[in-house]
Amino acid sequence: MNVHAPRRAEAGHMPALREGARDGIPIGLGYFAVAFSLGIAARNAGLTPFQGFLASLLNNASAGEYAGFTMIAAHATYMEIAVVTLIANARYLLMSCSLSQKFSSGTPLFHRLIVGFDVTDELFGIAIARPGWLDPFYMYGAMLVAMPCWAGGTALGVVMGNLLPARLVSALSVALYGMFLAVIVPPARRNRVVAALIAVSFALSLISGYVPGFSSLSDGTRTIVLTVALSSAAALLFPVNMENAEEATHGA
Repeated sequence: MNVHAPRRAEAGHMPALREGARDGIPIGLGYFAVAFSLGIAARNAGLTPFQGFLASLLNNASAGEYAGFTMIAAHATYMEIAVVTLIANARYLLMSCSLSQKFSSGTPLFHRLIVGFDVTDELFGIAIARPGWLDPFYMYGAMLVAMPCWAGGTALGVVMGNLLPARLVSALSVALYGMFLAVIVPPARRNRVVAALIAVSFALSLISGYVPGFSSLSDGTRTIVLTVALSSAAALLFPVNMENAEEATHGA
């Protein structure tokens, strides 16, 4: 029995770990800046710096976290928070399915589960672009940089939100809306259907607050109903042609 084999195998993962950490640095810096604004929302929801840090460490997703913090601020029920967060993060289910094809058949289940814990848009992007089979340690390296930056940025945002004047905190809160505009504007410019759906969602969100019966529902329940209804209608009326989508992706 070769006792040096485990050491050699372990050493073989170190280059991938270092490369992942290197590629994760710019992602982590971006996360820190965005999470700072998210921390302002956490502070407005009444969270402490530690609670904000823990929330971001366990849920590394801007849209999902913002939805969760908004629901907390609205005094939503646990079930409403869970459903809204699940809907906001649903795209990661598809990313995880795609990313699973990058692992060799011999990759242990626990590696897949750990990687699946932190599949974000940016980490998915650098992982899926890697040639050949994906070494889980590459993702670990990127995660070790990205996750603390995200959680630390949120905690700092909560701290600064408690120290800064109320007017400045209100002004900083606008930065988070800027982040979401940066998310929705590019696909809206490329696809008229997406642009129309965004406009319809804004209008229905406003109208729903005045419709008898519907307006009596909590903000969280209205958000759930509108999100499910609009996404389902869009999927039925405007199904995505996967061949065209793939060509557009390769051509980008």
